[in-house]
Amino acid sequence: MVAVDRRTSEVSRRGFFEKWIKARARDERTFVALAACADDQLVGFALAHILDGEFGGAATVAVLDALTVDPDRKAGGIGHALMDALSAGAKERGASELQTQAGWDEPELLGFFAAVGFTLAPRLVLELDASGTEF
Repeated sequence: MVAVDRRTSEVSRRGFFEKWIKARARDERTFVALAACADDQLVGFALAHILDGEFGGAATVAVLDALTVDPDRKAGGIGHALMDALSAGAKERGASELQTQAGWDEPELLGFFAAVGFTLAPRLVLELDASGTEF
């Protein structure tokens, strides 16, 4: 997983994946993990977790944490197949919608998300660098 992801993100997210897998092991029902393989090789994967009442809402939502397809296989429909299966898995776990985030500097990813049906959410994601801030 780390190697395939690194080919697209150009950084290692090993720590993130290790934490995600440990959390899933504690409560499999609230996570969806999918893999796409070809020629006995991992060529893509999708990871999501299920939340009840995100930001005080009443709906159960699935949050897409990672979606990666090997760059050499991107034109093969693997990403679309993973998203279809992820949506089905999220619905099985009671989710009524799927949410994710992407940077403005990721036009290819944003285009993919638009192609599979994502739209802009009616809220902004805000961040605060808490390293030098007193609360």
